[in-house]
Amino acid sequence: MGDPKKPRKKWEGPKHPWIKERLEREREILGRYGLRNKKELWKAETLARRLRHRARALLGLPPEARREAAKVLVEKLYKMGIIDNPNVDVDAILGITAEDILERRLQTIVYRKGLARTIYQARQLIAHGHIAIGGRRVTSPGYLVSREEENLVDYAPGSPFKERAQKEEASG
Repeated sequence: MGDPKKPRKKWEGPKHPWIKERLEREREILGRYGLRNKKELWKAETLARRLRHRARALLGLPPEARREAAKVLVEKLYKMGIIDNPNVDVDAILGITAEDILERRLQTIVYRKGLARTIYQARQLIAHGHIAIGGRRVTSPGYLVSREEENLVDYAPGSPFKERAQKEEASG
């Protein structure tokens, strides 16, 4: 089995680590999404790669089994918020990129909702416990927010940021 304190690695690094174009692209993505290091990017790339692999595996199945398995996979990806339409075919899943995964991170959603002024402030607010999903504090900026939870993202109860936002709403 394995040591329970050492979970399975969730990412795979690049096969060729010193390709200039990839390094520049990774650096630009790190800045755009406020990632701490490339390991966070590689986790998203690995998840996208595994989803595309599952979609490719569906193409080899008989038509009846493919429809059922594709329906389950599309439903899961729609609930996760990675795809926008629940009525897409397998080809849309093959187009999933790491950016699609990174858009679902709590850090990105907090910034996009305007709860933080910068993507880096969003990370800090999450790490310091000022952000909650449905009243439950989440301190992991890499948490993947599902479509159902997206509307529940707000400041945590008792956070000074929530109190300040309430005062601004009342006065403004």
